[in-house]
Amino acid sequence: MSARAAEAPRLVVAAGGTGGHMFPAQALAEAMLARGWRVTLSTDERGARYADGFPPEVVREVVASATPARGGVAARALVPLRVGRGVASAYLRAGRDRPAVVAGFGGYPSIPALTAAVLRGLPSLIHEQNGVLGRVNRAFARRVGAVACGTWPTDLPGDVEGVYVGNPVRSSVRARAASPYRPPDEAAEIHVLSIGGSQGARALSDLVPPALAALPMDVRRRLRVSHQAREEDRARVEAFYAAEHIAAEVRPFFDDVPERMVRAQLVVARAGASTIADLCAIGRPAILIPYPHAAADHQTANARGPAAAGAAEVLAEAGLSVDALAERVAAILLEPERAERMARAAAALGRPDAAEALAALVERLAAGEGRGLS
Repeated sequence: MSARAAEAPRLVVAAGGTGGHMFPAQALAEAMLARGWRVTLSTDERGARYADGFPPEVVREVVASATPARGGVAARALVPLRVGRGVASAYLRAGRDRPAVVAGFGGYPSIPALTAAVLRGLPSLIHEQNGVLGRVNRAFARRVGAVACGTWPTDLPGDVEGVYVGNPVRSSVRARAASPYRPPDEAAEIHVLSIGGSQGARALSDLVPPALAALPMDVRRRLRVSHQAREEDRARVEAFYAAEHIAAEVRPFFDDVPERMVRAQLVVARAGASTIADLCAIGRPAILIPYPHAAADHQTANARGPAAAGAAEVLAEAGLSVDALAERVAAILLEPERAERMARAAAALGRPDAAEALAALVERLAAGEGRGLS
């Protein structure tokens, strides 16, 4: 590293657990590198598996962490010890190369870096992707210089003010922001994207294939389906589509979701914050089925904005039948004008500049501004 590069301010982004935390952290990292900053990702071993998309200039620091939500009694008893080790490691690293700002994106792996920032009096912020603060972000909301919100409104403690910046999207999504939408009647092929996340994909694998199979034959022949399914469900989902003569690609994970979303006439998805941010940045109609076991039912909160704007249909999983889902799918794919209105409404909600807004907030904190930012 050159002497000039070593003098550049350093941002630590602390995130982990799921792609929902890591994707906005990646977007901020990209924005800060473009502004001449050095960036370090602080995460645990599990979070590091989602870090392949981070630019190579980002330094990876894997810290010890754990969650009480996994493992048996013995594993949960060791959580404080593992987190404590992570905090000690992050504290020592912050002393050797003092960060200008620490930004936490939620998840237990963000605890060590945020705790080290608090102990050393470093400027810090948290970014909450969902409409309800996660456990870790709620614990730090009163201890950081700013609380940046990706969904608005966000349920915050009464004495905490949030700054609405939106959910940062990756450069691959920003490059496709507000892509022109081809309604179903103008598209020779009708592309449907079904994405459910690692925990929420099974219900979509049960519901989406038969709902698409209920469409009129002339529509089914034009369908091109990209369906995310858990590995254990993949064979049966593929077999169903093949038996119904529906062209479908079924995978546990798509690494080109933005490209598939651009092609889609309809997206059927869970209501994760990153998914909604991508949908709105690109501008696509959606049917959202919030994951019912999400903490504090935050996916239902996430879906309220797109529903109110007319960008998405929102269906509760409880009691949802194939027939009911098929009816909503048909109402969009067989009514092209409605599909186009939904696409426009989604694009109107998009905040493809959210990463830049968050980057500006980071620089204001580094300059000494704190509470009261708006």
